[in-house]
Amino acid sequence: MISNKKKMERRHFNKAMAATLLGGPGLRFSGPGNDTRPSYEEIVADTWRHSGPGIDKREEIMRELVRYATLAANSHNTQPWKFQIGGDRITLLPDLSRRCPAVDPEDHHLYTSLGCATENLVLAASAHGLKADVSIEDTSSSVLIDLYPTVPSRSLLFQAIPKRQSTRTGYDGKRVPTNQLDALVGSAQDEKVIAKVFTDKHDLENILEYVVAGNTAQMEDPTFVKELKKWIRFSERNAVRYRDGLFTASSGNPKLPEWLGGFMFNLAYKTDTENDRYRDQIRSSSGSMVFVCQQNDIEGLIDLGRCYQRFALRSTVFGLRHSFINQAVEVPEIRKQFAKYLGLGDRLPDLLVRFGYGSRLPRSLRRPIEQVIV
Repeated sequence: MISNKKKMERRHFNKAMAATLLGGPGLRFSGPGNDTRPSYEEIVADTWRHSGPGIDKREEIMRELVRYATLAANSHNTQPWKFQIGGDRITLLPDLSRRCPAVDPEDHHLYTSLGCATENLVLAASAHGLKADVSIEDTSSSVLIDLYPTVPSRSLLFQAIPKRQSTRTGYDGKRVPTNQLDALVGSAQDEKVIAKVFTDKHDLENILEYVVAGNTAQMEDPTFVKELKKWIRFSERNAVRYRDGLFTASSGNPKLPEWLGGFMFNLAYKTDTENDRYRDQIRSSSGSMVFVCQQNDIEGLIDLGRCYQRFALRSTVFGLRHSFINQAVEVPEIRKQFAKYLGLGDRLPDLLVRFGYGSRLPRSLRRPIEQVIV
């Protein structure tokens, strides 16, 4: 067995190597000068924005609603969606080519992501003078959104869409006012979804144990690690090239050329280091929220996503940051144990998120809507 001293020495070595190679001063790499792609900053500015003036034609409005939908939260930033525009209907379809079978074998997160996009689209439709009627088509697992004229309403949640971010870094531990916690819970649940909020430090330590247990199981699964690495964009150049996936800068990690990023991932992405990172993040958080779906089917998962997106936007309105800590619900055995701890009976927890006050990180990117409209 490896002694505690040896484990600590190895942990310090991994952190030191990561700090030296990933964050050392003076490390700057640039792509070839003939790259004509827009810069990362230009794409961020064009992506995370509200509609400009003069958009009044129906076709332009429908495309803008799709653009707002793509700004929704989604697993691994895979953006697993496609859109069809026809008449007064927008159909939101799952893009199964963007599945993550290792972390999401039952497409749980995929359909929840569709729900997040649906909620953004509904809010954006209202802001553009359209009422959205949402239904689920069982045969294709698609979301049908029929639109009718109404009085425009730019809600606070709509206003927050371009500001929302999953912020994977430490927070400052400051307590959230009780009235805001109540509002967060109200946004996060409906007749099909239960939301449980935890702010007591003892509860957060217990939740941390399940997150660490789930993370340890995933880190020891080569298939999971390979899939995760596939979706990481180590360089700004590749972030711009693909406009999807997990850009390292958006997770608080330095940017690197892809060859060096892959090497450093293999060197520094270790169980002890990652578990320590989650300990620091959860202990610095103001609280955690668990989402529990009462209807375990595609319709229920889409509704779950809508509830989560409302929570994410409401927390943004309150100046809060948030990020997923879903390891506790992604490993089946840990998920069952976590459900027992939560006292859920026959139900299982579906999403786990932490929240608190902290600094914004660089933004993730989104694919152009031309790539998602079919």
